[in-house]
Amino acid sequence: MKITSLACRALTITRSRLILFVLLLALAIVLPGFIHNQWITGPIVNASLILAAVCVGPMEAVVLGLMPSTMALSSGLLPLPLAPMVPFIMVSNAVLILSFRYLAVKNYAVRILVAAFLKYAFLNLILIFLMDRLLGADLVSRISVMMSWPQFVTALIGGLIVYPLIKAKK
Repeated sequence: MKITSLACRALTITRSRLILFVLLLALAIVLPGFIHNQWITGPIVNASLILAAVCVGPMEAVVLGLMPSTMALSSGLLPLPLAPMVPFIMVSNAVLILSFRYLAVKNYAVRILVAAFLKYAFLNLILIFLMDRLLGADLVSRISVMMSWPQFVTALIGGLIVYPLIKAKK
């Protein structure tokens, strides 16, 4: 009888995690399709990624992090010339998620600052060293603002948005 109740409890936890994953996925990919503003969608997507990392699981959050940039590109939020950046945006989301989740610091502010900085630094380095060669200096200079410091700021804002939820979860 104990094994059955444990299995049911595990299934319930899995079901609730799946529901949360689907809700966060919807938030991360549907909202950017309607709101074409990086200062609104960026924090919401980053908040979804951080909340998924904590409440659903890091690998599930990484899967979630693959979706928003694809949706942003297909909806026009991300300009078509930035299409070569999409795989790197996906990796930067994974950098944010995994560094936030596994950073061995208990202080939430330090964790979100470091994770946001690592996301920004990764994208900025890719833009400087790789995209300059692929896209040309003129185009890179025009898109660099979108892929540089705003990535840091929107990740920080996303972390601030979910802080009360994460604190309440503990």
